[in-house]
Amino acid sequence: MADEQKQEEPVTFRDRRKVDPETGEVRPDADATGAADTAAPVGDGDQVAGPADGEDPEVEKLRAEVAERTADLQRVSAEYANYRRRADRDREQTKVDAKVSFANDLLVVLDDFERAAQHGDLTGPFKAAADKVTAVLTKLGLEPFGTEGEAFDPQFHEAVQHEPAEGSGPTVTVLSTVLRRGYRISDRVLRPAMVTVQDRPEAPAGGGADAGDGEPQNPA
Repeated sequence: MADEQKQEEPVTFRDRRKVDPETGEVRPDADATGAADTAAPVGDGDQVAGPADGEDPEVEKLRAEVAERTADLQRVSAEYANYRRRADRDREQTKVDAKVSFANDLLVVLDDFERAAQHGDLTGPFKAAADKVTAVLTKLGLEPFGTEGEAFDPQFHEAVQHEPAEGSGPTVTVLSTVLRRGYRISDRVLRPAMVTVQDRPEAPAGGGADAGDGEPQNPA
């Protein structure tokens, strides 16, 4: 079967003679024809070589520019994000500073309100005005602290008198008297509480006040 396909394929002959046998003249296209015929044939699996081996230098240049622009964009984005965070932090700090400055000027007024309430004079229109001022400061975030029996903390309390505990054993220091209330806004302490402190015996862990007291009762 293969022999029949080969016989059916036409056979082509090329006349490569430079001199025409009939006229005896030199053929003008003999050099071009010979040069074309002597070129190496290209097989099915062969690839035609491009203008240059490797990647085009222009493509490499464009890729380098794209990488550089991408790095610039990432750097600018990071700088802008840092700027936004700093701006937000500074804006919030400015708000807190304004609240602290306003509240500081009214702390003495709050002290007058508290003394008047202790003496029973905070009544009528005076009490209504005091409640409005207190509500405005509370809305700004002002928080009072310092109550009797609270554990002593030197970061928030200013002790002017210290009463030691009687006897021996572990003790805990608590506020015995609050002479002037302390105030804070957020994590800012406007002023510490002025207090007197006292050392008290530390309560046993998990033990009640009546634990171990008295004699056991007889069952009914």
